[in-house]
Amino acid sequence: MAGAITDVAGIQVGHYTDRRAATGCTVVLCSQGAVAGVDVRGSAPGTRETDLLRPGNLVERVHAVLLAGGSAFGLDAAGGVMRYLEEHGYGFEVGTVRVPIVPAAIIFDLALGEASVRPGPDEGHQACLAAKGGDCVEGSVGVGTGASVGKALGMEQAMKGGVGTASRRLGDGLVVGALVAANAFGDIVDPATGQTLAAPRRPEGGFCSTLQLLVERRACPAVATNTTLAVVATNARLDKAQATKVAQMAHDGVARAVRPSHTMADGDVVFALSLPEPAERDADVTTLGTLAAEVVAEALVRGVTEADSLAGVPGVREWRAVGGGSKA
Repeated sequence: MAGAITDVAGIQVGHYTDRRAATGCTVVLCSQGAVAGVDVRGSAPGTRETDLLRPGNLVERVHAVLLAGGSAFGLDAAGGVMRYLEEHGYGFEVGTVRVPIVPAAIIFDLALGEASVRPGPDEGHQACLAAKGGDCVEGSVGVGTGASVGKALGMEQAMKGGVGTASRRLGDGLVVGALVAANAFGDIVDPATGQTLAAPRRPEGGFCSTLQLLVERRACPAVATNTTLAVVATNARLDKAQATKVAQMAHDGVARAVRPSHTMADGDVVFALSLPEPAERDADVTTLGTLAAEVVAEALVRGVTEADSLAGVPGVREWRAVGGGSKA
């Protein structure tokens, strides 16, 4: 077990990272096909090919999920993922043609680095070329390169977000994994300890509470520049309706670690993928959804704690090193 979404057989993860422009994209490849569901909870989403994941629609399987920076411009990177899959013969058969199915979602990272530079088809293709199983690189990479959190007082007092991953295996071989991009408006809290890990920074050190700032009407106007994205995967057999339910329950992990979550300024989206092994292991959806919420929360925490400083926005480690996180 790598403690990553790649612990689910058939999943590969690849990043494209541009630290100079503070942007990038991440692809979760399931090139042989995975039954998929999605749940959109945030009120400012940027998505592609999510309608086809609704139960009752024709296409059952997807071949990758793309998470990208660059705001809505970044959705173009999905074209490069399609190109890669087509080159390798993967896709939904339509007569003599195979059409790769690549749902995508984006974060807003244009406030860091160079706003005119965004992931496009070439960058999506490069992320696929870098995709592999096993250990996943976390932190300020891929879609998490320009991610930030705790933005109630503006970018000047925000902290760095990033990509995180986690997994759980049960005794019967059931595996549930998640990959998360943390770019939230709210504070990041470790559900296991209740400790605030990242939030609007006080100049003298320590954090402000986003909830308190909202109550006191001191928060910056909540513009649509935030999002938490997650991909959950399992080796259990699910249909589209069940995968959608797992995606819905997995959002509880976002709510546990991001306070507040699912706001008018966030575009929170969770995808769920089912890649059953040859034995086609069945599993109780309630158990799967519960585990999905756990690994999403864990991955979200890792995305923030593994992120390093970039473009003037400090990561958790650097902030703690100068004593910034030591005051309540």
